[in-house]
This record gives sequence, C-alpha cells and structure tokens, in this order.
Amino acid sequence: MERAAAVVRRITSVVAIVMAAYHLYVVATGTPEAIILRGTHLLFSLALIFLTFPARAREQGRWWGWAADLGLLVLSIASIGYLFVNYEYVVNRIYYVDPLRLGDKVFGAILVLVVLEAARRTTGLVLPVTAAVFLLYALTGPYLPGILKHPGFSVEILLDQLYLTTEGIFGIPLGVSATYVIVFVVFGAFLDKSGVGQFFTDFATAITGGSRGGPGKVSVVSSSLFGTISGSAVANVMVDGWLTIPLMKRAGFRPPFAAAVEATASTGGQIMPPVMGAAAFVMAEFLGIPYIQVAKHALIPALLYYVALFFSIHFEALRSDLKGVPREEVPRLRDVILSRGHLFLPVILILALMVAGFTATYAALWATASVLVLSWLRRDTRMGVRSILEALESGARNTLAVAATCAAAGIIIGVIALTGLGLRFTSLVLGIAGQHLLPALVLTMVAGLILGMGMPTTPAYIVQAALLIPALVKMGVHPVAAHLFVIYFAAISAITPPVALAVYAAAGIGKARFWDAGIEAVKVGAAGFIVPYMFVFGPALLFLGSPGQIAWALVTATTGSVALAAALRGYLFRPATWLERVLLGAAAFLLIDQGLVTDAVGFGLLLGAVLLQRLTGRRPAAVPAPAGGRPAQGA
Repeated sequence: MERAAAVVRRITSVVAIVMAAYHLYVVATGTPEAIILRGTHLLFSLALIFLTFPARAREQGRWWGWAADLGLLVLSIASIGYLFVNYEYVVNRIYYVDPLRLGDKVFGAILVLVVLEAARRTTGLVLPVTAAVFLLYALTGPYLPGILKHPGFSVEILLDQLYLTTEGIFGIPLGVSATYVIVFVVFGAFLDKSGVGQFFTDFATAITGGSRGGPGKVSVVSSSLFGTISGSAVANVMVDGWLTIPLMKRAGFRPPFAAAVEATASTGGQIMPPVMGAAAFVMAEFLGIPYIQVAKHALIPALLYYVALFFSIHFEALRSDLKGVPREEVPRLRDVILSRGHLFLPVILILALMVAGFTATYAALWATASVLVLSWLRRDTRMGVRSILEALESGARNTLAVAATCAAAGIIIGVIALTGLGLRFTSLVLGIAGQHLLPALVLTMVAGLILGMGMPTTPAYIVQAALLIPALVKMGVHPVAAHLFVIYFAAISAITPPVALAVYAAAGIGKARFWDAGIEAVKVGAAGFIVPYMFVFGPALLFLGSPGQIAWALVTATTGSVALAAALRGYLFRPATWLERVLLGAAAFLLIDQGLVTDAVGFGLLLGAVLLQRLTGRRPAAVPAPAGGRPAQGA
C-alpha cells in the first residue's frame, strides 16, 4: 500500500503541474469553447480531488477504499469524456426539445453525483446537502405549498439542464474557476515560492512594528497584503498567524484578542483589492463588467474595514499600556525595500495592466512571468526549475476546492433558473420587507452569515446572487452595491460565531478559548458588519458619484470608523466613561449614514466626546492587560 501511495503522489504531482500549465497556455493562446475549457478544468480537478482527498477506508489502508477512489476517478473521466466525444451533438442539439439518449442520462447522473462527492470531500457536507435539497425541490414542485410550488420537472429535463447546457454544472461559476481563479492562484503560488510572504511580514514590521501595539498592526498590514494573493481567510491565518499571534502575545495582547486580530485581518483579504477572493471574479461575470471595475468599487470599503481594525488595535494598546516590537528586532524599511522590494513589482504590474485595459487573466499571466524574471535579481529569491514546478503544483492544488464548489453551485443555479425560484424569492423578500429597504438588507445579511458559516464564500455568494440580490436591486439598490453587500457578509461569516473558521484557526494557534476569541473578533471586525450598509445608503463610497461626494463620504466614513473603534475599545485619549462611549458610538453611526444633517450631528457628538476626554478630570492610568484572557475592566 505504501508503494501504491508513493506512485499516486507522483502521478498527482504530474497531473497538477500539467493542469496549471494547461490553463496558462490557454490564457496565452486563446480560450477554447466553454464546454471544452470548463469540462477540461473540471476533469483535472475531479481527478486530483479523488487522488488527494482519499476515502476514509483508503486512509486506513483498506483495498476497497483504493477501489472506490479509482472508481470515482474512472467515472469522472467517463462522464466528461462522453461530452468531448459527442461534442458536435451536444452543442447542436436543442435542449428541452431533443430527447436525451441513454448515454446522456447515465453519464449526466454520474457527473452530478461525482460533483457532489467532490464538493463533500473538499468543503464538507453543507454544500452538497444544499445542492441535493435543490435537486429534490426541482422534482417535487407540484407537491410543495405556497410560493414554493411549481409544475415540477422530470429527471430527463433536470439532467438536460445540468449536464448538457452551460446553465448548470458547466455554468458561469465553473467558467470563472477555469479562467480567472486558477490563473490568479498560480500567480499567488509563484509569489509565495519567491519569498513574498516573508517580505510582506518584514515590510509590515518595518512600518508599524515599533509603534504602540506594533505586532497587532503588523498583522493588519501583512495579512491584508498576503490576502490579496490567497483569497482565503483560513489560509491567511495559517500562513501569517504563526508569526503574528505569538508576537502579539509576547507584546502583552491577551490571547483571545491576538487571535481575533489575526482572524479579522486575514478575513479582509477576500475584499481587499487589487486581487480579491474568487467571489469577486464571479461578481464581475454576473454584472458583465471588467474585474478592475469591481476592484475599484471595493477599494474604499476595504480600506474602511482595515482602518477600523487598525484603530481597534491602537486603542487597545493604549488602554492596556502595551509596547511595540523591541527596536533591535524591527528591520529597517530601507533595507527591506532594497533587499526584496522588487517582489512588489508583479502586484503593481498586474494592477497597471488591468487599468490599461487588458483582461485580468492576461494581466495575471504576465505578472506570473514577471515573478519568475524578478526572482533572479537576488540569490535568496531566485526560482529554479524545482521551484517553478512546485509553484505550478501548488497553484493547481489550491484551486481544487474552488472548482468543486463552483461545479456544485452550478447545480443550485441550474435548478433556480429552471424552476423560477429566484423570482419567487424576490416576491417573498419584497412581501416581508414591505418595500422597506432596511428589513430587506437585514434579511440578506442574516442569510449571508448563515450560508457563509456552512460553505465557502463563493458558493454562499452565488446562491444569494440568484435568490436575494434581484430583490435588493428591485428596491433601488445599485447592482454593484447589492452584490458587494452579499459578498461582505458571506466573507465575514468566517469571524462570526458559532461557526467561524478563521477564528477557529487563529484560536488554535494562539491557544485561546474559541468563544472569547470569537466575541473579540466581532468587536474588532465590527466595521465589516456596518460598512456594507454604508455603501448601500451612500454609493459614493463605491466611487459612484461626483469627486466631491466621494471625498466627503470618505472623510465622514473614515471618521465614523475611528469613532466606532474608540467606542468598542473604550478608549480615545484616555479610558472612556460610559457616557463618552455612547457619544462616540452615536457619532459613528450618524457619520456612517450619508447626509448633511446626520454628518453635522455626528461631528457635534464626536466633538462633545473629545471635549469630555480632554477637559474633565486627570488622565487616568492605562488599564493593564490581565492574565487569563479575560477582558480588562471597562472593555
């Protein structure tokens, strides 16, 4: 068995390298037809999933485990190979009209089951169970009550939709995975192999490490930078947290707070331009706009998220009298830039090419090539043949979960399109909200948090894009704001208990209790729950408006975010009384709401809190950070 496992590992490495190379080649030479590209992408992904995510019996060395995995591999090849062999028939037939052949039915059913199993192995039970419920919904429509009732569809029609068209498994989500996602993930893998992770950490330490609460601020800067190339909250925590969390604890931060800071900073990577999470690429396809435009709209909200987090750390450090990284351990910024500053250039290049009008995939291709060239400027960053092959393999492996979830999400989207469930949900939301936008937004927020707790950000967003976003748009929300609103809450579910995967990862590293870290994460990441409402009611924050409107919205929203951080941490210039915290909190919410009256009152309340802090009594001593992970008094 050990010899067989070694052979499988070698085969897996070769397949992964070929998969990544194929997709780079496609970007360089031209994209083939949708079914061909998406089918090939899914075939590579399924093969690697069943080779690298073994059945439990195979992990235990049982022969039937090996047989099951090899059988699933053969079924994957057969079901997608059938489409390739009969390609002319597939693209020329009239779907819903021409009857299905026996092979269509058999291989279509096989692929649906194989995709659900691949999603289960890579992301857990929630997504495949959700997809199975939607399949059951399509078949049992005539027997359902009220708004859920529909005429019902036969298995043949359902397989036609899911297998033989680009409205199901081979739909837009899988297309995004096959084009944007894998190329950007390979780009990130090349950056990682060239040492960019350590460079980002050293760069962040040089900028902020020596200031009050410096290790926490290092986490904010380094995680936001690394997040732009990974797009996964948990991955960011596992890469960055092993350095930043012990640093924060050594500086005096309580373990729950240290874990919360890293989890919150890492989660923001999915919403931080220039390279956001996979959901942002799907959003660009759904809206029919260039990805660079999505990144532009997302910039100010992402900065507000990190500003609030940065000041939460700053106020906590002042409140607890925490110092920064010792001076002798802080690298000089000049030395960091001179030694490895060239590693910034690929990120700058990718942004410049997209701004110049090139497609995101073309920009990522050239940026990947630039990593290879620039790595040779210094011996310690130089990439050889082995590093290149490792980067290609890592990029392909890191795409597998996205590919599986996008294929499974395609099943859900196919059922929604077939049954008209999206229109029914729009009517339902409008009926519950009574044409009032705020209740509709709250309903969407709750749905996003619940879906995001059980599945990755991308499928959680895709489901809501079909069910809830049309209702928001119908109520007058700008389409860009509606889509970003959903992405935000699907993303920050990673720091929202009871299921907060980023917090679980960070708490494990920091040896903190999960619920203590989860509550702290909600507090330090509070802006993430409020910023989406800000840009829905004030689209100027999405660069939708005149330059004057955008500038004023940025000033008031930034001020409000700082006030919110001060209110939640209980510190501005000194520890705040409850009255001062109430004033700061009220000022924050008023400044967040776009309007001259609310802005005037908000600035007035903020001025009142500042005057109370400055003029009443002596400056109390800072509150020391207690042992044991319990919040300091007044926190």
